Amino acid sequence: MDVNADLFIQPASRLGQVEEYYFSRKLREIAKMRAEGKQVLNLGIGSPDLPPHQDTIDELSRNSLDRNQHAYQSYNGTPELRRAFTDWYRQWFGVDLNPDNEVLPLIGSKEGIMHISMTYLEAGDEVLAPNPGYPAYRAVANLTGATVREYLLEGQNGWMPDLEKLEDQDLSRVKVMWVNYPNMPTGALPSLEFFEKLISFAHRHRILICNDNPYAFILNDRPMSLLSVDGAKEVALELNSLSKSHNMAGWRIGVLAGKAEYLQTILRFKSNMDSGMFRPLQMAAAKALQAPREWYEDLNAVYKERRNKVFELLDLLGCTYDAGQAGMFVWARIPSRYPTGYELSDEVLESAHVFITPGGIFGNQGDPYIRISLCADTAVFAEAIRRLKNS
Repeated sequence: MDVNADLFIQPASRLGQVEEYYFSRKLREIAKMRAEGKQVLNLGIGSPDLPPHQDTIDELSRNSLDRNQHAYQSYNGTPELRRAFTDWYRQWFGVDLNPDNEVLPLIGSKEGIMHISMTYLEAGDEVLAPNPGYPAYRAVANLTGATVREYLLEGQNGWMPDLEKLEDQDLSRVKVMWVNYPNMPTGALPSLEFFEKLISFAHRHRILICNDNPYAFILNDRPMSLLSVDGAKEVALELNSLSKSHNMAGWRIGVLAGKAEYLQTILRFKSNMDSGMFRPLQMAAAKALQAPREWYEDLNAVYKERRNKVFELLDLLGCTYDAGQAGMFVWARIPSRYPTGYELSDEVLESAHVFITPGGIFGNQGDPYIRISLCADTAVFAEAIRRLKNS
């Protein structure tokens, strides 16, 4: 049924290929079940349930009480936040960035996907997007009028793109390629060799590589940046975020890093979309980026404990998985008796009132998989296990 059929004003045609985000619809279904008295455990969405570092919260509080902190802010972030991002990139990734023009703070890194796409893509252009991959890459490309060309990721290849296979194709109209390592949803980690091949590929074909990198610190002992590769700044941009690494998803603070000329062009679009972030948020984010190594280690100790419970749950479901994957999710292959992860997800939701994400929402390469978030207390996973055993 066309929900717009009776509207006096019809929506723009660009929305024709863009559907409501899966989790938006699923959360309504879960809310309805809860309204009916069903206690649904949501193990699907990666929204950190732990707080930021206390120093971060104190910094926000202190600055918020200052009556001079509530005005409009610059479009490219405060100098303090830009310097904090450059220091963070130097310390953890070995990447030198100019704080004046090679880092662009964002209202969450998701908006950066839109900014990059609207700046560089239009009808007639093509964009390479991973399958499985974050649905926003495809959705935003469709909004620009560009054509999406999916490249397939497969477990036997370590969930890395087959660059040689891509080079057998006509890439003359490809302008942007989205990559995401550490990978979501698969948890695959990159190697320096792969990043070097990717940058060489981009140079040969004049493609802008955009690495979406919010999971570098979660269950990963070797954070990497694509920008650490020689020649990367000429052909690559990198998105990063405090949402996952610092438990600040609702704060909406991210960054785009790369060559000044790219960022200045993107700022032309961004400056027409927003008016900058609340200054106390930016000051608190700068403080968060100064967190010591122990902060990340303590956070990962929690996630390791939770992941062990998720492995127990997956064993109960008969799923298989790579125990070395990174990020705040576990990606697992379903038993062959289920056609896709949707059927397993629906069965578990109906029988045990536990929601887990079907892998197919990330593309049909994810159909034989499910994904479980680590953003819940171990007691929640224990309860989910109990329910599954009794269902």
